[in-house]
Parts: sequence; structure tokens; C-alpha cells
Amino acid sequence: MSLPAQVLGTVVLFLFAIQLLGSAVETLSPVLKRLLEQIIVGDRSALGVSWIASYVLANGSVVAALSLTLFRSELIVSSQLFLMVIGSRLGGAAIVLFIGAFDYLNEELESVSESVRLGLLTFLLTYSVYLPVLVIGYVLLPVVESWGVSNPVIAGEIGIADRLVPETDVNVPDLVPVFTEGIISAVGAVVAFLLALGLIFLSMRLFDRTLDGVDKQRLRERYVKRLNDKWTSFTIGLVFTGLTMSVAFSLGVIVPLYNRGHIKRHEIIPYVLGANIGTLVDTLIIAVALNIPVGVVTVALLLVLGFVISVLPLLFYDTYVTTISIVYDRILNNVIYFIIFLLSLAVVPVLLIVLR
Repeated sequence: MSLPAQVLGTVVLFLFAIQLLGSAVETLSPVLKRLLEQIIVGDRSALGVSWIASYVLANGSVVAALSLTLFRSELIVSSQLFLMVIGSRLGGAAIVLFIGAFDYLNEELESVSESVRLGLLTFLLTYSVYLPVLVIGYVLLPVVESWGVSNPVIAGEIGIADRLVPETDVNVPDLVPVFTEGIISAVGAVVAFLLALGLIFLSMRLFDRTLDGVDKQRLRERYVKRLNDKWTSFTIGLVFTGLTMSVAFSLGVIVPLYNRGHIKRHEIIPYVLGANIGTLVDTLIIAVALNIPVGVVTVALLLVLGFVISVLPLLFYDTYVTTISIVYDRILNNVIYFIIFLLSLAVVPVLLIVLR
């Protein structure tokens, strides 16, 4: 099968899985509402839940998709949607660290650098962007809502979100309800919910496997030599990740060279900053596919804020790299600091949930 056909088939499977997830969530909404009322009692706990869920599912994009379906079913409000998408990014950034930590705790000290150095760098860069995005975006939300950007089902009005993302006569949800409802009727909403999650995972895995067929060596030869310019590096990371909708692939192209010392830290940092913003593109596509105007505007707000805050470090690049490097080296080279750091990744989201 040709590469374009494989990509098309994977995208169709992904969009169908998203629609099935949305239909299953709507069917399960009475049960989910009772459950969420016990867990999500405020915006802070919504952030913690999505953060932890990203650990459990080992995939931030799936948690972001689930957050959008919960919002469409009116199980969470817009502020909680915003924080849950942020939480999916914060949790997703730490997954690669947890994987590397097993090597760090079970092998010789010399394995630390090989096991977690890129994961730790990616984590620090992600948090340096998304924590400011969290604060600024959360402050801006009431302003955005005052412009009429609110859930049209709840508010009963047409706001900016609806005008920016108008409904069309033909959209993805109109094409598949017979199949999704048939599956739910045949196997039940719970099984359909789990099946949808499984299909999302499968489609992402298939997409990554399809991208594995791309000539990475050719990509490296074509683009890596351009990473010495911070603006070019940032743009390549952003566009490359956005087009492939796979941060695993976009970073996977670079990882071998970074681990072997062929790319220096100051060259890869702008690339990772761009990739961290490009990874929101799939979430934006999900919001459009589910026909959620407020979801589209919410993710777009994250994209804009993330882009602006990612550009600022490039304007003060030497200072930014020095600061990141100091924190990076202290965590990586001190066993106690590293263990405390790992524990904090689990403790903080739990505290957000339990401290009400």
C-alpha cells in the first residue's frame, strides 16, 4: 500500500475513533456526571485529573481528546476544558522521564545521561512554556467568555466561537452516527468507550509506524544542518510536528543525533520548543471534527499563547539556555535532587485533586 493511502486510512480510523468516543461519552454522561462530581469539584482538580490521566494512559493527546468529548457532553465547563488540555501537555511531557527513570534507578550512574537527558530537557522546556500559558490563559478566559465565547448549548446564544467556527451542512459527525450508534447498541456504551480509546491508540501507533517508513536519514541530511539558526530550528520543529501530528516522530528524527553529540543543546532547544506547540494541532483537529466551536477557540488560544511564550525565550536566548542548563545539570547530576524531582511529578497532581 502506498504511503498516501496508509496516511489516509489512518486518519479516517482516527476520526472515526474520535466520533465513537464522543457518542459513547454522551451515552454514558449520567454515569460519568456522577463520577466526575466526586472527582472534579473545581478547576484545580480538573487540572490534576488530566495530569494524572496522561500518566496512566501514557498519552497526552488521548486525554485532550477525552476532555473535548466531556465538554461536548456538558460534563465539564470551559475553564475546566482549558485546564484539562493544559494538564494533558504537562502529564505528557513527564512520560518519557518516567521511562528513563527506571534505567536511572536500576542501572549504573553512568546510564543517567543516556536514559533521561533528552527527556529531562524536553520536560523543562515544556513546563517553561505551558506553566505561563496556564496562568495567562486562565486569567484571559473570563475576558474571552465576556465576548460571548461560551457553550452555546448552555448559554443558548451564538457567541464569537460559533461565528468563528460555523456549522457546515456536511461534517464528520454527520457521516458516521449510524456506525457509532450501531456499535454502542451492539456492545454497550462502556465497551464502545474502551473500544474508542483503543482505536485512538491504534491509529496513533499506525501513524507512527507509517512515518517509520519515511527516510529519516534523508530528513536529517536535509534539515539538521539548518538547526544552527534558532528561528529556523523553531520553525522546523513547529511545522514538522504539526504536519505529522506526531511529536514522537519529530523528536525521534533528532534523538539519535542528540544522543551521539552531533547536535548541541543550544541547537535542539528551539526545535523542541516548536515541536511542543505543533503537538496541539491534532487536538485542534479533534475539536473541529467534533464540531465544538468553544473547543476550537480554546485550543486556538493555547496555540497562540504557546507560540508567543515560546518566541520570547528566543529573543533572550543566551539567558534562557543558561537558566535551563543550570536547572538541568543540577537535577541530572544529583541523585537526591533527581528523586525529589520525580516524586514531585506524582505528588503535585495528586494534591491538586485531593486538596479542595
